[in-house]
Amino acid sequence: MALQTAIVLAAGEGTRMKSSLPKVLHEIAGRSLLGHVLHAVNQLQPNDLRVVVGAGSEEVIAHLAQIAPKATTIFQETRGGTGHAAQLALADKASKGTVLILAGDTPLLTADSLKQFVDMHSQGKFAASVLTAEHSDPTGYGRIIRDDNDELLRIVEEKDASENEKYIFEINSGVYAFDGEKLGAALGKLTSSNAQGELYLTDVIGILKSAGESIAAVVIEDFTETLGVNDRVQLAESAAMIRDRINEHWMRSGVTIIDPTTTWIDSTVQLAQDVTVHPGTALFGKTTVASGAVIGPRSTLTDCEVKAGAQVLESIAVETVIGEGATVGPFTYLRAGTQLGDLSKAGAFVEMKKASLGTGSKVPHLSYVGDATIGDGSNIGAATIFVNYDGVEKHHTTIGDHVRIGSDTMLVAPVTVGDGAYTAAGSVITEDVPAGAIGISRSEQRNVLDWVLRKRKGSKSAQAAEASSGKKKK
Repeated sequence: MALQTAIVLAAGEGTRMKSSLPKVLHEIAGRSLLGHVLHAVNQLQPNDLRVVVGAGSEEVIAHLAQIAPKATTIFQETRGGTGHAAQLALADKASKGTVLILAGDTPLLTADSLKQFVDMHSQGKFAASVLTAEHSDPTGYGRIIRDDNDELLRIVEEKDASENEKYIFEINSGVYAFDGEKLGAALGKLTSSNAQGELYLTDVIGILKSAGESIAAVVIEDFTETLGVNDRVQLAESAAMIRDRINEHWMRSGVTIIDPTTTWIDSTVQLAQDVTVHPGTALFGKTTVASGAVIGPRSTLTDCEVKAGAQVLESIAVETVIGEGATVGPFTYLRAGTQLGDLSKAGAFVEMKKASLGTGSKVPHLSYVGDATIGDGSNIGAATIFVNYDGVEKHHTTIGDHVRIGSDTMLVAPVTVGDGAYTAAGSVITEDVPAGAIGISRSEQRNVLDWVLRKRKGSKSAQAAEASSGKKKK
């Protein structure tokens, strides 16, 4: 049965996070806490999605515009409880069909569990259903009170619970499904006569039960899905569980992850079969990795495309395309806008930015390549610097096909080195080098004889020089 309305409660202060960032905007595995909840809810395809915001509303609304532009936002200026939030969310519309209500700080909830819950509610034609969990430490959660027939009688918040009720281990997950019309009527009967002086959504259960309506308490199979995030400790705990869930998914899909406990993969990443991920690796954002690629150890890729058979060793890359069979690292930094062609190489201690490296071309080591186009089959010698910045503007360097740039060359942009050309080691190239030419720009070497003997008399260098001179005389 179709879900008519989904309401996500995201107005809480989140004071225990001790953060200037609204709690629901803290991120785990590439999505905010709120983003994880909405990702699960959206798979149920609700006809109407509503998000109640409060603390940090401007930031939350801006975030929603990016991740859920069709959602309606409702501002809860005064936090009057979950019942008050539900009243605001439904104030301007007639409540019909099934209404799902849940919190925006439960990132572990899955679409499968929510769908099963809503289906059971609809098929049973209940006035209300509550998703519950058996929790070994129920502290802080509302308790499920059942009658002698094991049916849901009411939900009691911990602050209002008796000592005996606090020993109940079945807890309220904060996920509800309601018959919309019956919910609307019951919300109007809520009162704030409780320990917190708020309108509790949980009291709707008691109101409907007293009216003789049928209520269901559905126990979720995996209680960890119901865990909320209230502080940094719980944020880290939830992150670890989502990490393990993601890693298990990819390993069962044919990806080799050598050490899942040190491998962090965002939920937005895509991996092909026969990818290998070594320890200490993090894959973030919209990164995609094709079959046969090997990533790590100790590598971080953000919004990158890694093509088949490429290898990335102990390196960092951001918004970079790494071609088929290309090799990166170790200790390489590929910045936004970099494109490595097939079978190319960005080697040890190389930094590249807004640069394209052609098929089979190599920047083997100790070089900076910024704002450049390098053709096919070219080699950039060690310690080469693409001098792209004049202090005001960035300039472009173009290197042709099958070029050989000598070690310790300075290429002062804008400059072009034509196809098949060379530069001599140690040159400072400020003018274009034509195809097939060699660019040489360095002063003639001058040796000052016996300088060490005069200027560094008595030093070990002078002693070595004197000894060498003696050997030659013999």
